[in-house]
Amino acid sequence: MFLTVPTLLTWTRIVAIPLLVGVFYIGLEQGLQNLIATVMFVVFAATDWLDGFLARKLNQTSSFGAFLDPVADKFLVCASLLVLVHLSRTDVFVALIIIGREIAISALREWMAQIGASKSVAVHMLGKVKTTVQMVAIPFLLYDGTLFEVIDTGTWGTWLIWISAILTVWSMIYYLQKALPEIRRRVKK
Repeated sequence: MFLTVPTLLTWTRIVAIPLLVGVFYIGLEQGLQNLIATVMFVVFAATDWLDGFLARKLNQTSSFGAFLDPVADKFLVCASLLVLVHLSRTDVFVALIIIGREIAISALREWMAQIGASKSVAVHMLGKVKTTVQMVAIPFLLYDGTLFEVIDTGTWGTWLIWISAILTVWSMIYYLQKALPEIRRRVKK
């Protein structure tokens, strides 16, 4: 199931990330850069929903796709956060919290899968809310302007990315608490 339509969409999300980053290095006017990067991010983020929908609809789910999909999401979020830090649109502390949590929870899930306890760190609603807030905050920060002559996306994006950082810590604590009994059991052996 390496070259199914859903998996190709996931690969496209990964391959397109340098294009998103590159928009800020090709010498376009800042407003145009912001608009292009925002549209690209929204389109890439939408492929996350689309590849999952198509995998289920076309009966093309696979363990490889299930592995690759969250990796593509993490690449997209991390690359975008690094661009936003570089552009001074978000605090490096926020980026470290979010990226550090992604690394820690990915490692925890891998270890828990190896010991046959992956259900204890299965995706929870809190993680989904965190991801949703991130996926709204990031395009707001990429756009960094006034939307519909009303919404200051920089201000809203800043609030949302900080809320996302709080949810990130909260969800990490939740997953660690769920894994703690298994960790204790393994350490005692």
